Amino acid sequence: MLNQPRHMAWVFPGFSVGGAQVRFASLANRFGDRLRHTVISLNGDLACAEKLTPGHSVEFLTPPHRRGNTLAAILQARHVLRAQKPDLVVTSNWGSIEWAAGAKLAGLPHVHTEDGFGPEERARQLPRRVWMRRIILRRSRVILPSRTLHELARTVWGLPAKNLFYVANGIDLARFANPVPVPQPPGEGPVIGTIAALRPEKALFRLLRAFATLRQDRPARLVIVGDGAEKPALQQLAASLGIAGDTHFPGHTTCPEAWLARFDIFALSSDTEQMPLSLLEAMASGLPAVCTDVGDVRNMLAPENQGFVTGADEAAFADGLVRLLAAPLAAIGAANRAKAAAEFDQERMFSAYARLLGL
Repeated sequence: MLNQPRHMAWVFPGFSVGGAQVRFASLANRFGDRLRHTVISLNGDLACAEKLTPGHSVEFLTPPHRRGNTLAAILQARHVLRAQKPDLVVTSNWGSIEWAAGAKLAGLPHVHTEDGFGPEERARQLPRRVWMRRIILRRSRVILPSRTLHELARTVWGLPAKNLFYVANGIDLARFANPVPVPQPPGEGPVIGTIAALRPEKALFRLLRAFATLRQDRPARLVIVGDGAEKPALQQLAASLGIAGDTHFPGHTTCPEAWLARFDIFALSSDTEQMPLSLLEAMASGLPAVCTDVGDVRNMLAPENQGFVTGADEAAFADGLVRLLAAPLAAIGAANRAKAAAEFDQERMFSAYARLLGL
């Protein structure tokens, strides 16, 4: 039929608020009635639905997860996808690899996106996963948001270069231009902040210990925005380090720009990242940042900020915080904002995805 919206099936290990999921929401909001979507959340989490503009055609499925049985998971994926009959299947990350195989078995066009790894793959690629990616994805288009991942997919996974596409994440820069900040957190001194899911790979213990070192010599405040299973342990660590009074855990936010407008420095302490949206948002907010040297982080930042990308040890991270506080924060933040405007506007991302997904 003429003018029928294109049907897209998007498969996520979980539809939590994360980089891949937020990017999907941005695409769905941007292309509106041109598409209808089936979002398949393998763990049943649908938290990122809050990012979707009401009125779009989005259906959510949470099929039983066949954990530990690869063949059963592939056959289940084929069955569900055949019933859905999408025009295109888009899978996300290792956790949906069986669904990539299921799409192939169902004879459906397929694109895979890979945004990074969990802690189990931060040091080295697991051989079984390498071989499964090599076999299942060799004839699919694979979209990667970082040059580090692009090179790894070519050289380690052995995927054909012609099927690999680097597409930088993009954000709505206007959203971060003039936000109304949240109230000042209690305490004195500059506000060091981060926005993150409170998961092990974010290594927020590193940020807490580095902040404790900093607090020995000067007043400062730390704000960790986000929620997750690690929160009780992080709060306990803050108390044991004697910084609980200056450390604030306000929880989940749907308005990161309001928190970023309150920060003086953004901190990213992760063990593993590729192209974190939180850092792009901090740059768009005109913030300087101290970051661990992971993924594409160093090259995302303006040259003026690259000297504050540190090793993963806590002493190096603490030193980065101390040095940045003594640097011209406004000038470094302005350079980050300029780089975000020049390279990471969401319209660039939308155009690239429109080509690759046939929109």
